[in-house]
Amino acid sequence: MFIDYLNSPTGIIEIKASEQGITNVNFVESRSDNINPNTHTTACKQQLEEYFAGELREFDLPLDAQGTEFQRQVWQQLQNIPFGASCSYQELADKLQNPKAVRAVGAANGKNPVAVIVPCHRVIGSNGTLTGYAGGLERKAWLLKHEGITLL
Repeated sequence: MFIDYLNSPTGIIEIKASEQGITNVNFVESRSDNINPNTHTTACKQQLEEYFAGELREFDLPLDAQGTEFQRQVWQQLQNIPFGASCSYQELADKLQNPKAVRAVGAANGKNPVAVIVPCHRVIGSNGTLTGYAGGLERKAWLLKHEGITLL
């Protein structure tokens, strides 16, 4: 396992990767002394820096996120939400051609191991309000504002 950290405007981000690609991008309270970067963590760190600087809108990184088939389908749909746009859990369920799976979509969204890169922060409530985020609602609000997304 390869690991590195980035100090971002929203706090410390831990980046983990395998030989195949990025496995985890998470907000953490502190850094570990066990820093062991590889080309994937270095590229991810660079692209995240560009994103936070307002220079990057679309990430181009190999991902190696582990999850169930359904979770991976949801995470793939999340990657289709463009910078500056948002959608609801219901819209995601509809795109998966499973409109009754709203809660399952929400659960899979919450298990997304690759924060920011796989933009689960772009999913909001059907009524246009801020809803849960594993990294905290303050971070989600910051990320949405950074992308120019206005909530009701």
